[in-house]
Amino acid sequence: MNKLMIYGATGYTGRMAAEHAKALGLDVVIAGRTAEKLESLAQQLDIPYRVFSPDAPTAQAFEGIGVLLNFAGPFARTAQPLMHACIEVGVDYLDITAEINVYRLAEQLGAQAAQADVMLLPGVGWDVVPTDCLAMHVARRVQSPQTLRVALQVAGSMSRGSAMSVSEIMGAGLLARVDGQLLATPDAQPRHFDFGQGQALCAPLSFGDLVTGWRSTAIPNIAMFVHITGDAFPEGDLSQLPDGPSTQERDDHRARAVAEVVGADGTVARSVIETVNGYSYTPLAAVEAARRVLCGDRRAGFETPARVFGIGFAETIAGTTITDY
Repeated sequence: MNKLMIYGATGYTGRMAAEHAKALGLDVVIAGRTAEKLESLAQQLDIPYRVFSPDAPTAQAFEGIGVLLNFAGPFARTAQPLMHACIEVGVDYLDITAEINVYRLAEQLGAQAAQADVMLLPGVGWDVVPTDCLAMHVARRVQSPQTLRVALQVAGSMSRGSAMSVSEIMGAGLLARVDGQLLATPDAQPRHFDFGQGQALCAPLSFGDLVTGWRSTAIPNIAMFVHITGDAFPEGDLSQLPDGPSTQERDDHRARAVAEVVGADGTVARSVIETVNGYSYTPLAAVEAARRVLCGDRRAGFETPARVFGIGFAETIAGTTITDY
């Protein structure tokens, strides 16, 4: 059970992850729905492949697999059947989604997964790895943290898969964690945040951090925001978008997030994390997370990256820094 399966490996980010896993020497199997694309990539990388639909995975499809790393979005369509399949066959489940409903699902299935000694660990890429670690980091800077606000800076163009996932996030409506409960907040207003370059207006949006932040820090009040620049959130026929930004585009747009925590005495602490572009960060962090899980760094049930791998995990990706204000 020491094999890593990358599902959705022929997609934009999945392909980068498969190439990275192969370069690290991991025992990797790629998988997905389209045999022709998988066969081509498998030949390029000299690795095996398996073809199956996420809607009807069989036990045979997971033979010898220790970790499933899911890159096939929108995850609202793939996470549920693959999580259930992993629980059934005893395989740890990881993915890279930001879709909040996937985290709510993992939370709901946590007890069942724990009983089966399976870990459900969604969000092992950008944004959740950096923001989860950042939230735990800044929470330690105040006494009795009561409020956490996280804002993402989204710059540059978006991949087709991410654009479709954002549609799922927006469809979930505006939510926030209020006194420990996840509640609808349709009247939530934009706020200004400083990513280290001056104040920027950020709109409320319901990312998975509303679940992971609560799990990792136990801070009862959490809100999420995003600052969008350029054509980061495209409109129109999303299926016509390119696979994703070019290498040059990724190099031109670094990723940043800010976390603000308010303590019981009113003290405010703010920290900013800056790293390589999210599309460059995700395959590196996701494959490293999978490698660690294969090596036994795991906890059964629903988990978060910072809880499993530690508060410094985000900074193990080269080019990542945290600055306190």
